[in-house]
Amino acid sequence: MDEQTGETPTDPKASGYSWYVLFILVLVYILNFIDRQILSILAVDIKRDLALTDSDLGFLGGAAFAVFYALFGVPLGRLADNWNRKKLLAIGLALWSTMTALSGLARDQLSLSLARMGVGVGEASAGPTAYSLISDYFPKHQRATALAIYSSGLYIGGGISLLIGAKIGQSWNAAYPGGGPLGLVGWQAAFLAVGLPGLLMSLWVLSLREPVRGAMDGLVSPSSPAPFGTFLSDLSTIVPPFTLYGAWQRGPVALAFNLGAAALVVLFVWGMIGLTGNVPQWASVGLGYYAVFSWACTLKARDPATWSLIWGTPAFLCTTLGYSLVSLVGWALGFWAAPYAETVLKLPKQELAFILGSNGALGGFLGVIIGGRLADALRARNPAGRVLVIVFGVVAPIVPLWIGFTTSNETLFYAMTFLAQTFGAAALGAAAATTQDLVLPRMRGTATAAFFLGTTLVGLAFGPYLVGLVSDLTGTEMDGKLVGDLRTGILSLVGVAPIALALLYYAYRTVPQAEASLVERSGE
Repeated sequence: MDEQTGETPTDPKASGYSWYVLFILVLVYILNFIDRQILSILAVDIKRDLALTDSDLGFLGGAAFAVFYALFGVPLGRLADNWNRKKLLAIGLALWSTMTALSGLARDQLSLSLARMGVGVGEASAGPTAYSLISDYFPKHQRATALAIYSSGLYIGGGISLLIGAKIGQSWNAAYPGGGPLGLVGWQAAFLAVGLPGLLMSLWVLSLREPVRGAMDGLVSPSSPAPFGTFLSDLSTIVPPFTLYGAWQRGPVALAFNLGAAALVVLFVWGMIGLTGNVPQWASVGLGYYAVFSWACTLKARDPATWSLIWGTPAFLCTTLGYSLVSLVGWALGFWAAPYAETVLKLPKQELAFILGSNGALGGFLGVIIGGRLADALRARNPAGRVLVIVFGVVAPIVPLWIGFTTSNETLFYAMTFLAQTFGAAALGAAAATTQDLVLPRMRGTATAAFFLGTTLVGLAFGPYLVGLVSDLTGTEMDGKLVGDLRTGILSLVGVAPIALALLYYAYRTVPQAEASLVERSGE
């Protein structure tokens, strides 16, 4: 074995075509995040035109998308394990691009929320298919690097979305001060402009070759002979109220257990609505958590090996939840930095879009690539070495976040947000590769879906909303309208660090043994 790389002479190598596929997948991920994040730079205009609060915006930027992304990610993750992945990705890309374009036709919070939910359903196909394809195109010793490169699309797309959104919105409003064709204003035109190109990109995705599943690990796994039967079955057990039928099929005890869990979720949702007054946020979150509970119970009954290596493995859960709190901060900053700069620091939209967009693209790209390389290097020396990079992603952003959102100096604000985004991004490749290594090849799509459950139902569903909620709670009324305190809302994110560190400490201690006993614990 090479002490520097951890390779053995018989390890497979990634081909030139593997890197070509990775390039296309990165482009898809860039489109993914343009469509997902463009709401941030348009938020102030949407808030004004639709008469929304910061909590309402947090819902649109978080749970409205995240819950349906997570809910459909599970059956689509299983479908990625059983069907042609390039076709699934192309269909999903076409769907989320169409729903992004339809966001531009929204006239109120309800119609915009429904469109954002549709974007979530379509984008749920991207992660499981891409992660599974990458794992079959790249050997284990290059996997964290490949996943980190793929993940750079997150930051590049997020950054570009600010530039595109600001430019299109301002140009449209300048050309049509009273509204353009169909009465559309700038933010609506921006949604239409970024959604339509994805339909063409889906045709390019269809041209890719489907790799042999598991060949890179010497564990070739055949596809299911009836993938859509499995998909429909999975869908019926995760989408309420069909979840009750799925529980009933497993017997009266399972049905009673499911009904009890549903009742507890309803009580929790009712209590949180009473405390916050936000019906769509907590109704969506409650729906998502109940659906995931129902799916996990079904998975345990139908595929105990996969359940054991995901839900039954504390190392997997703690790694996922620990990183999810990193992502909570990242999602919150990604959504609120632009509105904060525009409303609190009074910076020009075109300027802040360019600088924050560039910061997000460059900082995220550098962080995720360097973090992925460092994670692979540490993994070669220590089975739990990648977890240390996730810990870095928790601790390192704290100081720049605090300085950046307490200063009134715009240069210092831009510099600190750049550092916070770079440091936080370093954790992604390490977390993704760790979870992939804790399951068998045939389970990777499902494992990816489970990993994204954490980053969405914990990170994305709560990050933007919690900042908006704290902002509203600490804000003041001016001229009969609530003006939030975004500074306090963003600084409150520091409170998640101790919880994340406790989870990652446990993961660091348990990952080596969990990976070493992989086949034994699966029973396969």
